Amino acid sequence: MQTAIESVIEQFGYLGICLLILLENVFPPIPSEIVLTFGGFVTHHTSLDVPGVIVAATIGSVLGAIVLYWVGRILSAERIERLVAGRTGKVLRLTVADVRKVERWFTRHGNSTVFWGRFVPIVRSLISIPAGTTGMPFVRFVVLSAVGTSIWNVVLVMLGRAAGSAWQQVAAYVDTYALIVLVVGVVAVVIFVVWYFKKRVVKGVDHGE
Repeated sequence: MQTAIESVIEQFGYLGICLLILLENVFPPIPSEIVLTFGGFVTHHTSLDVPGVIVAATIGSVLGAIVLYWVGRILSAERIERLVAGRTGKVLRLTVADVRKVERWFTRHGNSTVFWGRFVPIVRSLISIPAGTTGMPFVRFVVLSAVGTSIWNVVLVMLGRAAGSAWQQVAAYVDTYALIVLVVGVVAVVIFVVWYFKKRVVKGVDHGE
């Protein structure tokens, strides 16, 4: 995949960077750290410059986020509630009240979640869906996404530029960071799910269900 990414950037320049980052947002397995650090590196020997790479990457990231935001809007909170109210909710032991709790939480903390989520692997893509589902104002979503992702892009592009031919080492370090964050996130989710379902089971026993 790395060779293909390098080839796209060398052939299509800013447009290639924009498209790759857009795809990275919609399909998280595409490694943005390689795109961004290599993008910084090629500014040494091509017509690309650092500001242009950062702008192209930010545009691609925001466009990808918008795609997933509208996926969330199509799903809508109402449709999810109807789904949970039926057999699916019974299987998952979820209720409409549970869904509404999540909606209220995201309404209160959505701004910081969208902004800081841009620095977390996988989350930076998927966070756009609940933002759309809960009806976060579109302009606010775009601004928060643009600011958060531009900071991430500046850091990685500048690291790639500073590292020069050693950009791959920087990408490897960032990839390690991404893996650690992902593992911690998965463990946290598993712990939460176990705690939540144990709580539901105990609650059901107490009510004689």
